[in-house]
Amino acid sequence: MANALIVYASRTGETENIANLIAEGIRIAGHSAQVKNANDIKSEKELSGPDALVLGSATYHGEMLPAMKKLLFMAEKADLAGKPGGSFGAFGWSGEAPGRIFDTMQHIFKMDMVSGPLTLKSSSLEGGIQMAQQYGRDLAARMPG
Repeated sequence: MANALIVYASRTGETENIANLIAEGIRIAGHSAQVKNANDIKSEKELSGPDALVLGSATYHGEMLPAMKKLLFMAEKADLAGKPGGSFGAFGWSGEAPGRIFDTMQHIFKMDMVSGPLTLKSSSLEGGIQMAQQYGRDLAARMPG
């Protein structure tokens, strides 16, 4: 059984909710998943250990939250090339953060990304629960064994 780490930066708790739903999708597919707040990650070793990595941040004033920016700089030192990855986030008006995270993971870290970032206004609106769980299942399909 492979394991995934889902790391989020959230202002209101909605991005954390999405992280937990993605983890459910990974678990439904038969793998393990751990969810952590970006502020709780202290070294790049925590990011390079899991078989897959999913990063998410809320968008606030067109930007990702500072905790996720800090984490991305830390992740540059981790060996993530070829690992399955994904990005996600909640937003109110715009929603740029998940796309910026996705591009960094794909082009800088050279990860094997699930197609496109998952962006939701709320996990409880317009099929958000199912979309987040499916995103987790899609990531799980890229995970080893």
